[in-house]
Amino acid sequence: MRPDAPIPVSLVTGFLGAGKTTLLNRLLKDPALVDTAVIVNEFGDVAIDHLLVERTGDGVIELSDGCLCCTVRGALSDTLGDLLERLEDGRIERLQRVVIETTGLADPAPILQTIMGHPALAHAYRLDGVITLVDAVNGEATLDAHAEAVKQAAVADRLVLTKADLAPSAVSDALKARLSALNPGAPIVEVGKANAADLLECGLYDPATKTADVARWLRDEAYRADEAAGHHHHHDVNRHDARIHAFTLTHEEPIDPGALEMFVDLLRSAHADRLLRMKGIVALADDPERPVVIHGVQRLFHPPARLAAWPDPADRRTRLVLITRDMKPAFVRELFEAFTGRPGVDRPDRAALTDNPLAVPGRSFG
Repeated sequence: MRPDAPIPVSLVTGFLGAGKTTLLNRLLKDPALVDTAVIVNEFGDVAIDHLLVERTGDGVIELSDGCLCCTVRGALSDTLGDLLERLEDGRIERLQRVVIETTGLADPAPILQTIMGHPALAHAYRLDGVITLVDAVNGEATLDAHAEAVKQAAVADRLVLTKADLAPSAVSDALKARLSALNPGAPIVEVGKANAADLLECGLYDPATKTADVARWLRDEAYRADEAAGHHHHHDVNRHDARIHAFTLTHEEPIDPGALEMFVDLLRSAHADRLLRMKGIVALADDPERPVVIHGVQRLFHPPARLAAWPDPADRRTRLVLITRDMKPAFVRELFEAFTGRPGVDRPDRAALTDNPLAVPGRSFG
């Protein structure tokens, strides 16, 4: 039988040699991961790392034909669908969670889009979170040399620092500071102290209370603190993460549903490749007592979810957190303010932006 609630999917990523398989082997011994299906993948003809994954019956599924983000994306959809069929016909008695370990060369965004955008899978599975491992010894050099590694860290919900015992403390501290500036919303955990409770359940709903825990999921206070501290990547502009921006948008008054829809549509239709991730809780004018939660990766957004009430009745502001690449916060902020009616100098208003024959209709947020 299909589960009553969507099955959480956790994505474990990190650049080559970061220690993903070692962490996964240890986590699989945790009772919290009982009834978990693990999908592992390695780039190349021979999946050497799979030899290190301890197999337990049908619990480990290997995709070794190529990089999970490209050549086997269809196979990932097929595999997730096959798990549901096994659950329905009794070949799998229970399925509490799916963990996907990607190749170190993978761009996480297409994998997230596979989970979030497949019309059938989106109802059966929910993205729990992205866990990105970073090697303390080589982390700085890897971030400097590889844009993929920067993107893996930027979209993470949890950052795991590996090999910290092999790196001088000054090197580890500098890497932690860099990661915090790159992605202030992701807690950093050293691998030796990491367990399932630290890394899983990153999603909107608290599994213990079965209610929305927006503060834990959004972590917008970390973004605000980063902005207040002036961490806007004023380091070497040749670094890949100088192109990444993590920031917040807030609005005090309820927003017209059409204005939100048009704002999101414009971002994802014209700037999707630069919009790495967006999360938010929004007060809409049609029902301000029941906020809407939105979550998107590039051009693909989860169906918006209405909450029964505000998690914190004292704070009913719209709050959006964004991670962008090559798109300045000021540009997004001015665009948002134009749609929400906040006056500005030398800036187009909502009518100027929407009275456009090229406007793209999108999902209703009402």
